[in-house]
Amino acid sequence: MTTTAEKDAVVANTSRIHPTTLWQQSWIMVKRNMIHTRRMPEMLSDVTIQPIMFVVLFAYVFGASIQTDSASYKEFLLPGIMGQTIVFTAFIVASGITADLEKGIIDRFRSLPIRRSSVLIGRSIASVMHSSIGIVVMSLTGLAIGWRIRGSFVDAVLAYCLLLLFGFAMIWFGILIGSWLRTVEAVNGFMFSTLFPITFLSNAFVPTDPMPTWLRTIAEWNPMSSLVQALRVLWGNGPEFGPGSALPLQHPVISTIIWAVALTLVFAPFALRAYNKRTID
Repeated sequence: MTTTAEKDAVVANTSRIHPTTLWQQSWIMVKRNMIHTRRMPEMLSDVTIQPIMFVVLFAYVFGASIQTDSASYKEFLLPGIMGQTIVFTAFIVASGITADLEKGIIDRFRSLPIRRSSVLIGRSIASVMHSSIGIVVMSLTGLAIGWRIRGSFVDAVLAYCLLLLFGFAMIWFGILIGSWLRTVEAVNGFMFSTLFPITFLSNAFVPTDPMPTWLRTIAEWNPMSSLVQALRVLWGNGPEFGPGSALPLQHPVISTIIWAVALTLVFAPFALRAYNKRTID
């Protein structure tokens, strides 16, 4: 039987607990996810080993047979690889959310005095940080094989900011798929069957000019193509497109910003609804 003194002690201890803000709760979730990465460094293989393999294979195996308007195929390739990596941020988010839901970790979080949105915010920030590691690794790899940033410092920073902005938009797609599908295996299969065609059916690895007209139209209006062309223009890795090209490629920076905002506005409401429904059921 609890005595009055013990009850008073519990009340006193509770009164000393200060409520945390949404940012503090989200940062705790970020640290939780990054601790997992530190303890299991093999989780970084998708943003370290795989991008390096893509760079080396495409640059030295396929590069000699692909004609581009850039100074070299390596300078044409690096923006495409970086765009692919940031698009795959959705993959990381979806797999992480599904794994937490499948293991019941989200249910444990619901029993804590934290806001439900802090879990999503923390996961999203951690995923962007995860992908940013890949961007840094590829930048260093590119410099080692001859890739150079030939634009101004401001343009170079703007290009990296566009990568993060587009990655933020893809996060909502990842949240939607991770909340919708029930197993990590299903997420892996769905993401591979959707993200790989999106990244390859673009100007990321090959020019769109030799493509059939109908396929070229699809590739040039692919948001991935706008992002990659914006990176090439800002980094000085390729020429700007004239009036004969698709409108997004004529104005790639503005087009990328519009695409990122539009994708966020489309995916975010459905993602939040799917996540709320999944965590309530």
